[in-house]
Amino acid sequence: MKSVIITGASSGIGHATAEMFLEAGWRVGLIARRADRLEALADRFETAVPLPADVTDATGMQAAFDAFGHLDLLFNNAGLFGPSATIDEVDLQDWAEVMQVNVGGMFIAAKLAFAQMRSQKPQGGRIINNGSLSAYVPRPNSVCYTTTKHAVTGLTKTLSLDGRPFGIACGQIDIGNAETDLLAQLKKTQPGTATMDVQNAARSVLHMAGMPPEANVQFMTVMATTMPYIGRG
Repeated sequence: MKSVIITGASSGIGHATAEMFLEAGWRVGLIARRADRLEALADRFETAVPLPADVTDATGMQAAFDAFGHLDLLFNNAGLFGPSATIDEVDLQDWAEVMQVNVGGMFIAAKLAFAQMRSQKPQGGRIINNGSLSAYVPRPNSVCYTTTKHAVTGLTKTLSLDGRPFGIACGQIDIGNAETDLLAQLKKTQPGTATMDVQNAARSVLHMAGMPPEANVQFMTVMATTMPYIGRG
């Protein structure tokens, strides 16, 4: 049975992806702060493993990875949007929090996954980072979120290179407006935003995970059809 750890698994894209992997027969480690939501998934699926932890807590995350064991895949998903404001209106504490979760938390999860995949037998695995269309084209008043998602792209490219000797592939999924609670908050300030069902995002992650070891989807974009065109500069 293949195994995956999903961060941010209690809601949104993480929760939808966890359900899809569980239905596909994977053993799924569920990381999030809200233990009750993880337990609710475990009540429905025998192969769900609740691992309550804060992605910014290196000690707690180490314990979660140690408890889970062999790892075929990390879906590095947990993140915050942060304040919707121009840079001069952003409180430094809010900026630090978004950086800590979106960059620091992703770094910690990737570090632990890389170490596990490098040391396990057989060696290797796959890491999928949740980027964003904001890694290419920012939306208005998203300076914190957009800056962190550019950093995630740098993390993806570096892991993809450094993982080669150990059979560790790394890819990134850039999602455009999947219907989640986070997006619902955004739509309040940007009415008329084009959206798509969150299942489309989950299905895309499952596709990336299903690649054989010799193949890697390094970057995938899945977005609502009527969103404005984005180009990769």
